[in-house]
Amino acid sequence: MYFVHFCHLAGQAAPKSYAIRDSRQMVWVLSGNSLIAAPLSNRVKPVILHLITCRDTEFSDKKKGNLVYLGIRGKDLCLFCEEIQGKPTLQLKEKNIMDLYMEKKAQKPFLFFHNKEGSSSVFQSVSYPGWFIATSSTSGQPIFLTQERGITNNTNFYLDSVE
Repeated sequence: MYFVHFCHLAGQAAPKSYAIRDSRQMVWVLSGNSLIAAPLSNRVKPVILHLITCRDTEFSDKKKGNLVYLGIRGKDLCLFCEEIQGKPTLQLKEKNIMDLYMEKKAQKPFLFFHNKEGSSSVFQSVSYPGWFIATSSTSGQPIFLTQERGITNNTNFYLDSVE
């Protein structure tokens, strides 16, 4: 236990990598500086999601899930929530996920509650409680934040661990 704790403090922690898809087999694809949902196929190059736990517990709420940062593997891009035209909006911001991890104070706009619902995962914005990462049922649409769960949008995702 001591060794693990020491490595953690020495910054040796590494984000976990996942292939992400929704119940309709839509995967996340990088299109310019946006994430869009596309049907899984040989022609599509899905992103690999990086996920790492936040070390600061200021915003912890075990009922809502674990505090995590989400990034795109191989890119210095992290998911970020900000209000645009009065509505919480999901963005990609140029930021290294390990820089977020190393910060002593949690960077709230980059934080999500990661919760398990059966075999799927749900990501709720910490900055905007009640707003969840979602995909549209229509291909080619951006990944976005919604308050509607399970009506027309997918807010549950399957994470498949990758090396």
